[in-house]
Amino acid sequence: MGFRTTLQSAGWVFPTAVLSLYGFFANCRPAEPFLTPYLIGPYKNISEEVVTNYLFPIWTYSYLAVLFPVFLLTDFLRYKPVIVVQGLFLVTNYVLLCFAPGLAAMTFLQFNYAVVTSCEVAYFSYIYSVIPPERYQQATGYLRGAMLTGYTTGATLGQLLVSLTGLDYFYLNAITLGIVSVSFLISIWLPMPKRGVFFTGEQDVPGQSARSGRGWCSLGNVDYASRLLWRSFRESYSSKQLVYWSLWWALATAGYGQVFNYVQLMWDHIEPSSTSSVYNGGVEAVCAVVGAATAFCAGHVKVTWDVWGELSLGAFSAVGSGAVFLIGLTGNIWASYAGYVIFKACYMLLITITTFQIASNLSIACYALTFGINTFVALLLQTTLTAIVVDESALGQDIVTQFIIYGCYYAAISVIFLIRGMYTAFTHHHRPDSATEQKQKQQPNVKELSSVQF
Repeated sequence: MGFRTTLQSAGWVFPTAVLSLYGFFANCRPAEPFLTPYLIGPYKNISEEVVTNYLFPIWTYSYLAVLFPVFLLTDFLRYKPVIVVQGLFLVTNYVLLCFAPGLAAMTFLQFNYAVVTSCEVAYFSYIYSVIPPERYQQATGYLRGAMLTGYTTGATLGQLLVSLTGLDYFYLNAITLGIVSVSFLISIWLPMPKRGVFFTGEQDVPGQSARSGRGWCSLGNVDYASRLLWRSFRESYSSKQLVYWSLWWALATAGYGQVFNYVQLMWDHIEPSSTSSVYNGGVEAVCAVVGAATAFCAGHVKVTWDVWGELSLGAFSAVGSGAVFLIGLTGNIWASYAGYVIFKACYMLLITITTFQIASNLSIACYALTFGINTFVALLLQTTLTAIVVDESALGQDIVTQFIIYGCYYAAISVIFLIRGMYTAFTHHHRPDSATEQKQKQQPNVKELSSVQF
């Protein structure tokens, strides 16, 4: 206990260090890039059609069902319990992958993983409730860096073990189980926050005595939270520009989720994993490095985003659309890999800029709410795409047709924002004071951009 007490006395350093370690180990999953080959291989022996049109859609539906309740519970329970639950379910995820046979177990696995992904909101929000505001930027940089390093390390390790040692996918999942078990143990060390953003402690609930305000389930606390949520919602979406940024976030993230979820099946279709070498881990590692580079570059580009932001969203969405078409239509696996790297780089660049634009104009409470709402809308759109295009009870399209549809979807996004962006730029440059405004308007907090979520 003496060592832990000494660390806690360091203030913001201890929770940031523990959460960074958790983020590293929770995202260091060597088996994740090889999930599809494992499911359709001899260990699980599930057909590609069942994985595509039945199994993976269950995760999307489950994620939508649990996201909003988890978002509210995260603040209500003050973050740490939700992070611990995420770590526990992550362990359960790989226990099921390693030891549970049959389609029923893999069906439950999809729900289990939906809980894991929905709990990410706690990871992103926890740190702001336990450290002083002047440390937000510094701590956020560490947390994002830890997640990226963990993901890159896991993907690289997985690829090396598969390519150089010929390690069986079962043992790769067993190694991942050991790594995520470490993350669960680390989560227990997190200090418990004294307050949330919306469900605050008794000292923050106006009009209550210390006794009546005690506890988290008091009516006054819930009423206070409801009023704060409504005020935050009105502030978050009172600006047209913030609405446009949020719209792109929701639309593009829905398409990104579909491409990310089904790209392994696309690669297995081009070159079956049963007869060919698999380089999924190496590709994901390259994507992580390229994504970090694009986010870093975005943080140092001097652009008047109020004028050129929407045009940039449209232009890079068009590049992403072309990359998705390349992934789905080429018969060359390396060309498909390249298309995925280009697509992911474009998305990471734009989501970094979008996140910063929203966060720099809102308070922490409003940003947390906006992040939750945008994610929920994105998931609602993704669920709609899944239900119509993928689900076997609807169109149940094959994997190639799916990627053609996703390419068209991104093309539609690019057209919308190119038209809107050209209108914004034209309007700005034909105002009498546009030249003066452009000289005066510098991007605020530009250093912060390289540390936001991507």
